[in-house]
Amino acid sequence: MPGWLKALLWTGVVLATVFVGLASWDNLTARGSAADPVVRHDVRIVRDSWGVPHIFGHTDADVSYGLAIAHAEDDFPTLEEVLAAVRGRAGAISGAEGAKLDFARAFLGANATADAHYSDLSPATRALVEAYAAGLNQYATRHPSEVRLRGLFPVNGRDVVAGFMLRSPFFFGFDRPLGALIDNKLPPRDAGPPDERGSNGFAVAGRRSADGVTRLVVNSHQPWVGGVTWWEAVVHSDEGWDFAGALFPGAPFPLLGHNKTLGWTNTVNRPDLIDTYKLVLDKDATHYRFDGRWLPLAKERVWLRVKFGPLTLPVPKTLYRSVQGPVVVNTLGAFALRYAGIGDVRQVEQYYRLNKARNFAEWQSAMAMQGVSGTNFIYGDAAGHIAMVYNARFPDRAKGYDWKGVLPGDTSKTLWTRYLPWRADPMVIDPASGWVANSNNTPFNATAVSDQLDARAYPAEMGIESYVTNRSLRWASMFAGINGPISREALLRIKFDKGYDKASWAGDWLGKIAAVDTRRAPDLAAAQKLLATWNWTLDGDNSADTLASMLLAEAGRQAYFGEPMPDAAATLRDVTDWLQSHFHRLDVPFADFQRLRRGKTDLPVFGGPDTIRAVYAARAPDGRRVANNGDGFIMLIEWSPDGAVHSQSIHQFGAATVRTLSRHYADQSPLFAEQKWKDVWFSDAQLAGHVESDTRP
Repeated sequence: MPGWLKALLWTGVVLATVFVGLASWDNLTARGSAADPVVRHDVRIVRDSWGVPHIFGHTDADVSYGLAIAHAEDDFPTLEEVLAAVRGRAGAISGAEGAKLDFARAFLGANATADAHYSDLSPATRALVEAYAAGLNQYATRHPSEVRLRGLFPVNGRDVVAGFMLRSPFFFGFDRPLGALIDNKLPPRDAGPPDERGSNGFAVAGRRSADGVTRLVVNSHQPWVGGVTWWEAVVHSDEGWDFAGALFPGAPFPLLGHNKTLGWTNTVNRPDLIDTYKLVLDKDATHYRFDGRWLPLAKERVWLRVKFGPLTLPVPKTLYRSVQGPVVVNTLGAFALRYAGIGDVRQVEQYYRLNKARNFAEWQSAMAMQGVSGTNFIYGDAAGHIAMVYNARFPDRAKGYDWKGVLPGDTSKTLWTRYLPWRADPMVIDPASGWVANSNNTPFNATAVSDQLDARAYPAEMGIESYVTNRSLRWASMFAGINGPISREALLRIKFDKGYDKASWAGDWLGKIAAVDTRRAPDLAAAQKLLATWNWTLDGDNSADTLASMLLAEAGRQAYFGEPMPDAAATLRDVTDWLQSHFHRLDVPFADFQRLRRGKTDLPVFGGPDTIRAVYAARAPDGRRVANNGDGFIMLIEWSPDGAVHSQSIHQFGAATVRTLSRHYADQSPLFAEQKWKDVWFSDAQLAGHVESDTRP
């Protein structure tokens, strides 16, 4: 054999070996966590006629075990992706996008925090998260064909806690300063999540309702698919855990909903809970100055597992840490980030205690733990109490610094280590008006004008938001228009309102559209003329709804963050061209334009960005907008004067989140599109006659 041919063959062998090695490197080198001690669990999973699981167990841990299995039955792929992010292998599933989560996990030290502080949790809470992990492990063991990553399982209770550590800071906007610094920019001065999408919550006390019933509306807006989409469940244990509501993949308990005597919902708030520090480095960039001393800049090399086509390659990243927190080194210098709740795992403990609270005093005691660093709570109970709590773990900051800007990192004067007590949070409890509400707006608009909090009573260092959403303007006006009792029908009219207040950002933005000079563009002039006929409500009854919805969708995010609005002329041109190219008309019927699509289901859905009936959508290839966020899981909870609870709910799709062959993949969508409810069969008596299956895993 000629020498050149031998060399070519050997080269091919080497390349093939390298390819096979790289293709299998992730699976061969990854290892699951050390499994928790084996515990036998006694649990039943009873699915009702909507496929919603009702989990019955002897202990709370039994229920958590069954909850994990039931959720995996409906959506194991998403659970696997959540766990992959917790274990630093999201990039091995979804490439570069997943690697961002892996970097965030390492940057935050989510697993190290969970390991170091796991003993801070009560034995009952540790038993709960360990049972949940065991349920996930059991499902993965019994369904190996569904597992995409070798070596991901088993997971353990610490992994479940680490998932909360990874997710929590991003709910109050950690990705915004982190993303800016990684892009060699200074962080934005405002706080908050990375887009304008939000939530609503309403509570009306029985003393103000027309029939003496206390009502709570759960209406959190989340993406309709993925790691933070809602999944409904009902849980019961012999240890007194009874709860109906919804949770995210990876949560061992419902995160909102109700038990027999009380309930709550959450809306995202955006207080300033994140601080950025500019470090002073020495000439070798190995130490930073702090109170006149040079401290070593902690340094660690991590390897991200990133999928590129058929290969998963190791990508190195260097992490830094200072006394303030994790550090980003970029072309502008070295910047440390510190956020509320850093190093604290008790969020898991608090939500568990909230689930089992039996009255307002117990619920407030759990809230005072301050394990949940940021999110509003809207509360109601059987005793007729209602509340809107602007819940945030406010750092105890020194006066005299610009806490929204970049802080000096060379002094302990800017390094906060304590928090203000929970009672310092803005909260409206049992107002004379008899109602409270929040729609991601300032807490100083939470009820009737006569019962509002005084913003001047709260120091600037707390960084409380001042933004007023269109939704909050709408419900404030609608509640104010009710002089007598607030009926169930009146409350639901508010909940499903699809209108815009001309005093909101929408009025300002559409004013800019109307002012565009269209004298040389007849098609744009026609669009302006049509828009002038709009009735400011996206309910499908006006020929300008489609045009208005597209224009509003282009500016909602900028309005939410106080950023400059898009160029009005360019936006009007883009929207006009889109409608003409796809529909050859501007007055497209809204029912034909905005759709809810799920498998073979294709339905009209009304509402729009920052309406109380919130619908966010993306442009589809056929020209329509397809809803993907906003109103999703909704729940109406009612306590009658005798204390009995009844609830109804609806989900935008159904219980079988990703199981396309299930009858529950989209069976709730028609009701959702028509703004109708299904009953929540909370008690055994209510569930009887509505059972689809009853299994013991």
